Amino acid sequence: MGRTFAMKVLGRAAGREVVPGEIVFVEPDIVLTHDNSAAIIAKFEATVPGGRVRHPDRIAIVLDHVIPADTGRDAAAQSRIRQFARTQGIANFYEMGTGICHQVVPEMGLCPPGSLVVGSDSHTCTYGAFNSFATGIDRTEAAGLWITGRTWLRVPDSICIDLAGGLRSRVSAKDLVLRIIGDVGADGANYMAVEYHGPGVSSLRISERMTVANMGVEMGAKIAVFPADGRTREFFQDRGASCTGTLWSDFDAPFSRTLEYDLGSIVPMVARPHAVDDAVPVSELPATPVDQVLLGTCTNGRYEDFAAAAGLLKGRKVSPRTRLLVAPASREVMLRCMNEGILQVLVEAGGTVIPPGCGPCLGAHQGVLAPGERCLSTANRNFRGRMGEKDSEIYLCSPETAAASAVTGEITDPREVV
Repeated sequence: MGRTFAMKVLGRAAGREVVPGEIVFVEPDIVLTHDNSAAIIAKFEATVPGGRVRHPDRIAIVLDHVIPADTGRDAAAQSRIRQFARTQGIANFYEMGTGICHQVVPEMGLCPPGSLVVGSDSHTCTYGAFNSFATGIDRTEAAGLWITGRTWLRVPDSICIDLAGGLRSRVSAKDLVLRIIGDVGADGANYMAVEYHGPGVSSLRISERMTVANMGVEMGAKIAVFPADGRTREFFQDRGASCTGTLWSDFDAPFSRTLEYDLGSIVPMVARPHAVDDAVPVSELPATPVDQVLLGTCTNGRYEDFAAAAGLLKGRKVSPRTRLLVAPASREVMLRCMNEGILQVLVEAGGTVIPPGCGPCLGAHQGVLAPGERCLSTANRNFRGRMGEKDSEIYLCSPETAAASAVTGEITDPREVV
């Protein structure tokens, strides 16, 4: 019997053949941390006072969660992180404004095909869009990796999701992944590798694959991964990064289950509060007014997302009863949208642009909801209290649905907007 992607990557990292369920010790190619680096530094220094990190060239730190600093405490923590990066010689340190870590890591070429990346953020699985084995870890494990350079992983079982056809107009990859999560369930892929196969993969742009991979953890997956192809190679070649470690499953690889989706049958979807897997077609919702629309985040904050939204918002105005927040995933994305006039369209429509970072997604600042308010968001989670107030509601949707709803003031199927 053949081997899955996870078996191949972890086997290569361990230096031997591995099977699902086996524990292996590996040295990741990159260990990512963000604002939580301050807490990790405290653990590191308590364990090895005055010590040096094992592999400074394998560490990436991105300041993105609460930027600019919202309180003196946040500012002090970020100052400590900057000092640590300088002292330890960590070249892959990215200052606030560079962007959200899950956009910055690919832009810097740090997650090439076949690489093994771990990060102290659950949405590290985003890099599976680039054929990387990428998964989240906790802060203690991150501190241990700084010290030893090694960690352990259990080889996951795998699920095959076979895609055919192509998405229709005003239907996006976000609608696809919400449909999949609704079918699989929030824990239906616990500690499993979700592989995307089939001819439909080639129709998805890199940005769309990132959206799908980003939300793998929302069905419990350890990783969510795509094969590398010409789009993948072009992405890294444009950044002068290597693209030689590509791996993919054998034709006879063992899968726990296989799911099939015709992309042409996907319709605009929305996830209702307070569960990502409570996903239904937008057309099935009753009239649902929204106080705030959030367009962006590490799930849908890329150029293609803003271009799609601008296509619907050009010449229109945001409803007077609705606020539109625009959150670019990185400086690179923001600049491209500025140069091509996309940000101008969004601002003229009534949008408010915030710095490239996580912003309101985690409920820390820049768009926290009031009690009783309802937000329609292109982010990845709609848990109770996620955006700062437990008595508010979050619906998840695509950029197209977000734009259409910002105009009407209620959750709207983007296909209905002429």
